[in-house]
Amino acid sequence: MIKKLLLFVFTCVLSISSAFGQADFKLMFYNVLNFPLENAVPNRINDLEFILEDYRPDIFMVCELNNISGAMTILSTLQNINPDYQSATFTLNTSDDNIGNQNDLQQFIYFDSTKFILESQNVVTTLFRDFNHYQLKINSVEQVTTPIIIDFFVCHLKASSGTSNQQSRLAMVEDLFNYIDTLPTGSNIVLAGDFNVYTNSEPAFQKLIDPTNSIVLIDPADRIGSWHNNSNYVDVMTQSTRTQTGLGGTTGGFDDRFDFIMTSENMTTNPNLSFIAGSYDVYGNNENTDCYNQSINSFDCSGTDFSFATRDALHNFSDHLPVTLELQTNQSLSIPEFNTSEMITILGSNVIDNTLKIQVDLRLQNELELYIFNSLGQVVKTVDVNNTLISIDASRISNGIYYITSSKFQFKPLKFVVNH
Repeated sequence: MIKKLLLFVFTCVLSISSAFGQADFKLMFYNVLNFPLENAVPNRINDLEFILEDYRPDIFMVCELNNISGAMTILSTLQNINPDYQSATFTLNTSDDNIGNQNDLQQFIYFDSTKFILESQNVVTTLFRDFNHYQLKINSVEQVTTPIIIDFFVCHLKASSGTSNQQSRLAMVEDLFNYIDTLPTGSNIVLAGDFNVYTNSEPAFQKLIDPTNSIVLIDPADRIGSWHNNSNYVDVMTQSTRTQTGLGGTTGGFDDRFDFIMTSENMTTNPNLSFIAGSYDVYGNNENTDCYNQSINSFDCSGTDFSFATRDALHNFSDHLPVTLELQTNQSLSIPEFNTSEMITILGSNVIDNTLKIQVDLRLQNELELYIFNSLGQVVKTVDVNNTLISIDASRISNGIYYITSSKFQFKPLKFVVNH
């Protein structure tokens, strides 16, 4: 009888895992405002850690990174949150060699190494600043037979208004597409950056969304228009977070959409890899029209999505807001198998009345979702792990034997008994 019950439970675990045979990924791009050389605001790295701790991106892309010291400081900050974060190899910009070789503004990428594998990296040179190309593979169970590769491009187009600057941005984008034309037509492309465009009619942006491109790019937010000084587009505005001078960067308040995450058109509905509809967001933007021309930490920018503490950290760290997007795949991640005696434990007796207490390893906090199922294999409760000590209300669960497992991490189910 016991052997049959164990076999039945094992079958239930497999069926529950297969039902959740997909994975979601959180992307973030952020203009980090001359980090770390810009020091008008002291201890800015603490504000960045607050932001990253809250959002926990699986892919973190940046521009305006000054040097390798800053790159390693951000990596260390990420690893304080999750030790599985890794980065690409830091390389200096070369495109400006003929105009001064300042090398003070770089792009870079960080990633959760349990979910992605860095396959290669390259630079696309232009007349002004490199595009950085990072090719990552999803660390899935099917990666040998059916690998999913994503081509991430991180950029920072020429800033400022005026015809000559518009033409510089166009020339940079044309160099990018000369490179993209060498990629397979079915490539999964994510282009993230500070585009510095004021309107969709700019030649550079028109080239980005040109339907005759070998690989067509789209705006997942589906909010293309004349953004500059137009409060109708406040929901996608990213700059400037400040009205106060003396903090570094640009002032003037919230009135521009400069920062983007775009994808190739094939990622609209492809079951192997697509962006999640409605997931594009400007982190810290409460979509409040009163926020137009205001500082992001003002009362005028308040709302239900992002607290004052979050908006204040964003205000202090950079004159831009990050943009975010979520991707999904129908493949299963090649997830590590943990020893539950070390990672997840039931505190006290596993025979309970109304409350089950669980201790979770710090490394799994905010990374884990638990499922409680009965001996029939039915899920009776889902628990988000947002702390290392979890109290689960079992007062409405009927007497019987229950098991705890997860679709994200493999471990032998934890057994407990409810006896009111």
